[in-house]
Amino acid sequence: MSGHRGSPGAGKSPRRAAGGSPEGRIPDGDIPDGRTAEERTAQGRPADGGQAGRPDQAGRAGQASRTSRAKPKAKRSTKEKVLWATAGCTALLVLGGCAVYYRLNSNLTTFDGDALSKDRPAAAAPDAQGRSPVNVLLIGSDSRGNGNSDLGGGGDGGARSDTAILLHVYADHKHAVGISIPRDSLVTIPACKLPNGKWTKEQTNVMFNSAFSVGDTDQGNPACTQNAVEKLTNLRVDHTIVVDFNGFASMTKAVGGVEVCLPNDIHEGDLNPNLGKKGKLVFPKGKQKVEGQSALDFVRVRHGIGDGSDIGRTKRQQAFLSSLIKEVKSRGMDPTTLLPLADAATKSLTVDPDLGSAAKLLSFAMSLKDVNLHDVKFVTAPWRYEGPRVALLHPDSDQLWAALKADRTLDGQDASATAADSAAPGTPAAEATPSPTATTPVPDAKSGEAKPADVKVAVLNGTGATGLGGKAAEAVKGAGYTVTSVGNATGKPRATTVVEYGAGERAAADAVAKLFPGATVQAGGKGVSVVLGHDFAAANPAGAADLAASASPGAPAAPAPVPSSVANAARSADDDPCANVSYG
Repeated sequence: MSGHRGSPGAGKSPRRAAGGSPEGRIPDGDIPDGRTAEERTAQGRPADGGQAGRPDQAGRAGQASRTSRAKPKAKRSTKEKVLWATAGCTALLVLGGCAVYYRLNSNLTTFDGDALSKDRPAAAAPDAQGRSPVNVLLIGSDSRGNGNSDLGGGGDGGARSDTAILLHVYADHKHAVGISIPRDSLVTIPACKLPNGKWTKEQTNVMFNSAFSVGDTDQGNPACTQNAVEKLTNLRVDHTIVVDFNGFASMTKAVGGVEVCLPNDIHEGDLNPNLGKKGKLVFPKGKQKVEGQSALDFVRVRHGIGDGSDIGRTKRQQAFLSSLIKEVKSRGMDPTTLLPLADAATKSLTVDPDLGSAAKLLSFAMSLKDVNLHDVKFVTAPWRYEGPRVALLHPDSDQLWAALKADRTLDGQDASATAADSAAPGTPAAEATPSPTATTPVPDAKSGEAKPADVKVAVLNGTGATGLGGKAAEAVKGAGYTVTSVGNATGKPRATTVVEYGAGERAAADAVAKLFPGATVQAGGKGVSVVLGHDFAAANPAGAADLAASASPGAPAAPAPVPSSVANAARSADDDPCANVSYG
């Protein structure tokens, strides 16, 4: 691993010599008014500044005479003083900011980008507005190096990763989901680069967290873990961030602690099963704030809760991160909040080369400021026990990865779609009759027909079932129309599908309605919007994908919806910290 750290003496104030002057400076008495000795002598003052050998009366009289002849000093206006003060403060802020950025850059360590696999999934394509989803791999390292052994780092040499979360930030940058990958999951680890420059062979059916230990160094092997995640998910990992114990403890202190909750009392023996006794009470049952060492103990404790498994610990880590995000956002997602947090964290952060500067790190953090707490979700990759290990479920986990690759939220919303300029979501569908043949003017004067690409359509799921909005959107896209948004309609579930339209949009609505047999068309709102009803939900689950394919051969089919067992188990960042913090 390569990196750069700040010099030990950076930021220290210069020592002062006797009299309060910094060493190396000329004493103030040598330059009392900024003139040379010759100039002062020519004006009747001794070279030593007039402090010795001057008769009191004569000196004062002479000075008064000179003062009366001197040009009066102009007074600065109040406005000028304010300008100078503002300029001075701005300069100090700039210099201070530069110092902070320099310190953050010096803190950061980057890993070798050449250690990433040469056969990687393609990067996500930007949407119509140039926005792209971002995948960030978060790794918690229990390395004993860098002073971590004092905080409970691994007793053996090398480093392990007991925590790995793939954070998918959707293209709209208003939704995000963190997928926890159980450390004991049996996976395939592709070839990884060793510290000596050689590459390992691919390993199959091995524990996921062993990827981080490849090379057996105190820094761990984040590139190998990233390679394993890309192999597992077929998703391009844009950034990887490794946080060790020191960095984690410092972050929790920087935000003034994090609120957590436990279902029962936790004692020393639960933290250390080898203690041989119950020991003192460490955490009482219920809500409490933790920081530093106590925060580490909370996210690491496994025994004494539920079935004592790593799966239960994963749930508490998700609850902890939810509370941490809530705490940061409550303080404001701005540099004032983020800089102290970054300063605390970067001392123990290892990142990929593309994230290896304070500016890039803070820019990424600031890009999440518009994500609502309720739209930050945490789930665990679908799993089952396989002896003492964990096997990932298929096709459930495959459907989850495919949904993320298509930038679909857990409820099937297409987050790559642009903001809707269409009918207000949730407008109740009134009774309507089947639409007549379109007779309204159309925009294409040459052909007499509307161009599908010019028709903007919002798709709203009015059934309450998961994933239908995405399927319907694929049908609309497959027919050549532009989908502006996919979401859920509010209010009661709809019995039938309705296509609503605004002024001058009747012809377009009639054309879109042909994609949904039995749909009715009615005026309402702006633009064109499809509000799905139970008639659409009752169709064959593959019906929408088939419809899209028939409308436009070769168009990509919508991914299968995320299994309800996964979507329903998701934790939102605004959930009660006492809810769902254990397993078994």
